[in-house]
Amino acid sequence: MPESARQALRRNGGHLASVALVLMWSSGYVGAELGTRAGGTPLQLLAWRFSILGVLLVSVCLVLRVRLNDRAAWTRQAVLGLFSQAVFLFMIFEGIARGVDGGTAALIAALQPLLVATVAGRVLGERTTAGMWIGMALGLAGVVVVVSGGLDAGTAPWWAYLFPAAGMLSLATGTVLTQRLRPTETLLQSITMQSVVAGVVLMVAAVLTGQAAPEAELDFWAAVAWLVFLSTLCGYVLFVFVTRTRGATVASVLLYLTPPTTMVWVWLMFGVPITLPAVVGMAVSAVGVILVLRSRPAPAAQRARR
Repeated sequence: MPESARQALRRNGGHLASVALVLMWSSGYVGAELGTRAGGTPLQLLAWRFSILGVLLVSVCLVLRVRLNDRAAWTRQAVLGLFSQAVFLFMIFEGIARGVDGGTAALIAALQPLLVATVAGRVLGERTTAGMWIGMALGLAGVVVVVSGGLDAGTAPWWAYLFPAAGMLSLATGTVLTQRLRPTETLLQSITMQSVVAGVVLMVAAVLTGQAAPEAELDFWAAVAWLVFLSTLCGYVLFVFVTRTRGATVASVLLYLTPPTTMVWVWLMFGVPITLPAVVGMAVSAVGVILVLRSRPAPAAQRARR
């Protein structure tokens, strides 16, 4: 590679990684659309996704000699994996299977940090401000606008939107528990343990409900591969890279670009229309997100330095 190209890559590497992170994070919702349209059920898709992912990650840990024999760590990560992975993603996928488009599901899920910063923040003893509560209200208002547009279009019944909402609450619970439990495991250990636990739980549920047998169609396995490699492996690697190179705040803000990106993606791939209520709702929610981020009180250490 020429030296000029190398220098350009170094200069723009962070920006390229940021764009890739948004795309890979959005790919999870697109993969859910892809899998359900291929005939797979949410439980079937996720059971195979996490089973394959668990085997791959355990293999990586064995090669790298990463310890996985701590019982206390498995207990912690099992609880976190159930809320942050298994229940969260099952509810998101179930909502999409019931007719909620991927962009709307992504928008509802994106409210999780706002919920943690406001309501759950009180449980954790963290200080909240009036601006944060106003931002949370705007975020919810944006979701109401988007959902009302979907109801008017008749794309999904009202109760279908309860699934991604329940998924968002499950993820928020997992986030609060993470802050409470303060796990000391590395990122690789955490993802591996959570994936194994989620894979076992979901596969057992799939067997008990008669959904374990995979679809024979190539589209089903393409969706599973999409979810394993793009959504999980690439998504997490990019998230860690961006967090370490550009900071946690930048990484978190980038994830708020997931809903509009998903909306455009499902329009391009599946022809799901982008409606005016969806655009307005996204804009209102974006204002709420910005308000929460700008209104968050500075950490104690930062205030002490002022």
